[in-house]
Amino acid sequence: ARGYSSAAKEITVRDALNSALDEEMSADPSVFLMGEEVGEYQGAYKITKGLLDKYGPDRVLDTPITEAGFTGIGVGAAYQGLRPVIEFMTFNFSMQAIDHIINSAAKSNYMSAGQINVPIVFRGPNGAAAGVGAQHSQCYAAWFAHVPGLKVLAPYSSEDARGLLKAAIRDPDPVVFLENELLYGESFPVSDEVLDSSFALPIGKAKIEREGKDVTITAFSKMVGYALQGC
Repeated sequence: ARGYSSAAKEITVRDALNSALDEEMSADPSVFLMGEEVGEYQGAYKITKGLLDKYGPDRVLDTPITEAGFTGIGVGAAYQGLRPVIEFMTFNFSMQAIDHIINSAAKSNYMSAGQINVPIVFRGPNGAAAGVGAQHSQCYAAWFAHVPGLKVLAPYSSEDARGLLKAAIRDPDPVVFLENELLYGESFPVSDEVLDSSFALPIGKAKIEREGKDVTITAFSKMVGYALQGC
């Protein structure tokens, strides 16, 4: 189990994600970003702010509104050894690309007897938000968690977001990275260790937010905050 970072410095989840992308792109030239409005507009939620200016249009690619198209390109690039980070403006739109995610990215390692790795990250906001329609509000965590071959991450705090996104980008297999739009602007304490460029969190380990003796409450993403309020 992992403990919680306690420090005086705080950063937002948005800045945690942005810094993770920046540092992984700086460390590994095979990492690139692709999605709608990730470049010129700096990202629909400003997660990719400043990255186009720093890394250029060859590594930060604005796409048309065609999830099936750019997701398929990303999976193909991962087959060739690149490390794409595919942004969906909302994970509801990932349904347009579901065949590439489930039948190509998730299954290729198994179907090739381990000969093909697909180091790709699918990331973006997932679940309910404020003032959006029903087709922007679905939570896909359970859907993707039931797909063999996918690793599914749904961070809560800035430490989670930064450490797990860096781990996802470094992972040799496809990772679905589910963010919550309502958490982007929230600030959380982070330690100097968390801010180090080498920092990453292990995928698949639970995190103890608060220790106790009587009841165990498990949650993920934004519901972690509500669980903490209730105990």
